[in-house]
Amino acid sequence: MPVQRLNHAVLYVRDVELSVAFYREALGFEVVMGMRGAAFLQAPGSSNDHDLGLFQIGEQASPSSAGRTSVGLYHLAWEVDTLEELERVQAKLAELGALVGSSDHSTTKALYARDPDGLEFEVSWLVPASLLTDELLAGRASIRPLDLNADKQRYGGQTRGGVGVSIPA
Repeated sequence: MPVQRLNHAVLYVRDVELSVAFYREALGFEVVMGMRGAAFLQAPGSSNDHDLGLFQIGEQASPSSAGRTSVGLYHLAWEVDTLEELERVQAKLAELGALVGSSDHSTTKALYARDPDGLEFEVSWLVPASLLTDELLAGRASIRPLDLNADKQRYGGQTRGGVGVSIPA
């Protein structure tokens, strides 16, 4: 029984209310269930029970050292449907002061941001399998600067991205 996809992620945060407000504003997540010190959020358009669980551990919590001095999760990646949506998210993350980078991974166009606790996440658009070329597939190991205007011209701003990994069928 192979795994099909990630259903949800759970994060420990300092302040649940602050994190809920951030994920609502930045990515449009909505609370589907809450309790003292915890919240369960669903992404717009998701059919999951919840996509993100948040558990409060308090202001005394130290920053995550994952990837610097210890093993741990580097980031989560959320997909958007279109390049126009990726552009809208880019503007919102920049407005919130959360955007920390962007990359063109050939088959994936990616933004990187940090939440109020400094936990990194990615928001990406995947080239649909029907538009993949040998050149794009060969370029997956390289990282280039993201140029959303050029990508919108090439693929169309409203073209629905691939779901999961863009690999030709």
